[in-house]
Amino acid sequence: MPVAADDADVPAFWQGLGLPGLADVHVHFLPPRLLRRVWAYFDAAGPLLGTTWPIRYRWSDAERLAHLRRMGVRAFSALAYAHRPAMAADLNSWTLDFARANPDCLPSATFFPEPAAPQYVTEALTAGARVFKVHVQVGGFAPTDSLLDPVWGLLADAGVPVVVHAGHAPAGTAHTGPGPFAALLAQHPRLAAVVAHLGAPDYTAFLDLADRYENVRLDTTMAFTPFFDQAVPFPTAELPRLRELGLAGKVLHGSDFPNLPYAYAEQLTALARLDLGDAWLRAVCWTNAAELFDLPG
Repeated sequence: MPVAADDADVPAFWQGLGLPGLADVHVHFLPPRLLRRVWAYFDAAGPLLGTTWPIRYRWSDAERLAHLRRMGVRAFSALAYAHRPAMAADLNSWTLDFARANPDCLPSATFFPEPAAPQYVTEALTAGARVFKVHVQVGGFAPTDSLLDPVWGLLADAGVPVVVHAGHAPAGTAHTGPGPFAALLAQHPRLAAVVAHLGAPDYTAFLDLADRYENVRLDTTMAFTPFFDQAVPFPTAELPRLRELGLAGKVLHGSDFPNLPYAYAEQLTALARLDLGDAWLRAVCWTNAAELFDLPG
């Protein structure tokens, strides 16, 4: 089973699995001013998160794109998320332009509970958005907010996935956790949702939702790495179900690049060390995303 000791080893990792490359559904590219604010948040977040979080890839867009490509990440997102009204439409304009300039980036968009959301989500879909992102914790809103009901309906009808940070980690709110997300799915059972971070720390409850709803998936972002496991370890008893869901197309590789306090390769090594088999790694690292997003190759 291949293991990537550092980023230079990542191509050998996926080549050893017989893959054409990697797909990463949880990558962030943001307008420069917003990215600086995000990094400043992580710089200052030690007391909140209980640990330091040094950003390893504090590079320019061009340098980060080149690094992803050197590692063989053939498809990735540019996830942005609005944390207040009247910013999502501008973010969508930026991320969609970014994808047009970089065809290996999935056209990405976001939304916020506000009256204008159905209009700008429709415009983003028309412009080719293939993945959306919302961050319930940072946004401070309930996923069942009535202002979002038409938006969830639009996305469910379009079959376009939404990467949702719905779990309590790293700091829960009244709107995070499996309860609010389950209430959303009860209203929109056809929604194509990808639960970020495997729903940490409530892994079992989010695995239950992936079992229950046909279009609910999970991404592996940060899970199983030493950094993440020290705070929110995945229950060993659930590994057989994680394997089953991965082989069924419901687990996708995500990294959180560039907002990582460790090397990109650590996520891949952590997945390999689960010893769930090469078929599972192939599915998680490429095939499941390739089928979801109809990736070439």
